[in-house]
Amino acid sequence: MRARGGPSHPPRRARSALASLAFAALATASQAGASHAPPWVSSGDAPLPEGVVSARILKGDQPILSSPWEGAPRRGSAARDVHLPIFAARRGPGCNARWLEVGPAAWVCEEAVELSSTPFIDTSYRAVRETEGGLPFRYYFVGPDGSFGYKKLSTADIGAPDMQLEPGFAVAVVEERLVEGARYGRTHNELWVPMRDLGPARPFAFRGQTIEPSSPSLSFAWIVSDKVKVLGAPSSSAPSTDSKARFEVVPVLEDKLVSGTLFARIAEGAWVRASELRRPSLASPPPEVDVEAGEKWIDVELGSQTLVAYEGKRAVFATIVSTGKGREGSATATPRGTFRIWAKLATSNMDNLEDEEAAHYYRMEDVPWVQYFSKGVGLHGAFWHRSFGHVRSHGCVNLAPLDAQRLFAWTTPRVPAGWTAALPSPYDAGTVVRIR
Repeated sequence: MRARGGPSHPPRRARSALASLAFAALATASQAGASHAPPWVSSGDAPLPEGVVSARILKGDQPILSSPWEGAPRRGSAARDVHLPIFAARRGPGCNARWLEVGPAAWVCEEAVELSSTPFIDTSYRAVRETEGGLPFRYYFVGPDGSFGYKKLSTADIGAPDMQLEPGFAVAVVEERLVEGARYGRTHNELWVPMRDLGPARPFAFRGQTIEPSSPSLSFAWIVSDKVKVLGAPSSSAPSTDSKARFEVVPVLEDKLVSGTLFARIAEGAWVRASELRRPSLASPPPEVDVEAGEKWIDVELGSQTLVAYEGKRAVFATIVSTGKGREGSATATPRGTFRIWAKLATSNMDNLEDEEAAHYYRMEDVPWVQYFSKGVGLHGAFWHRSFGHVRSHGCVNLAPLDAQRLFAWTTPRVPAGWTAALPSPYDAGTVVRIR
């Protein structure tokens, strides 16, 4: 799936040592209670009032810039009501008050915050929380009759709707209220929707495989067909001895080509057709990866619909994905090449409502754990299908929610405490993603 309207500034490759030192110092101050301004704060030519230690963000997804002037490249976004630390304050064009440094290469205009004596947030705080199921919100699908969204609960089902929701659209509900016997849900996009028109998205427990250093080979595969027959011999006519369910992990002990059909042995006297499996493969790192430093990178193999995460040359995690279903070079194909993550968003709305030639319209609100690596194409969680191991998307690399959540926390750039999105900086480059 492709997204619309995201940030558009590419990253620059650099080390993250300085950022790590700054955040480590911030963590120390936070754990100590942060009753005073951090010792490294420099007021420059714009001193802050006595007792100010944090800046409270006044609106959701507040833009954070990389330099203290209007029009500077975007550095990320912060959540509403979080108290960010203040590292420095100075005058600059585009802000009638002061520019406040709230992190390494991260500035916000004072007009967008409230200066506060409240201690800044703990560095472990995440504006969008990780969950046991990998989904940060409760997601619902709009039913076959469609629905409407209202900005004010008092006008729901009475006044003119503010948005029409088509069947199959998805929303993230963060609050429910009962009004005169009818239940309404408030979406993360601040619309009230009648709950009678919505059906819940089912949880999905699938997750990929951690690769232990003691067994670095990828001699396993996932079953990607329903109720696969286990055969007693590598032959389509061999009797079935057992069956395997979809998404089961099986060892791959041997491959054998018989009469044009490839079979895989998964146990003694137990064979399955290789076409019913998805097996990851080891790959050499691209030149962009600093192997000696153990730099993290991600390898996506379109042919096997698998993803392998590496630290240097060592594979650390593998899973199945769904990539673009279009032909290579088409608008819905996942582009081949080597990229770097240029933006990470905890959630992002994705739709094709402006595509006048679309045969079918979709809108998925608050798609979780989005990591863009090639314009509007990225890695993200998908809760609306379970076709992992098969092509399915509109171009993005779809992951099971638990896998998307894991990779979002593992990759760079890091999303600081209280932020909802982050772009790379000179101190925190984006992780390499190779599509082959």
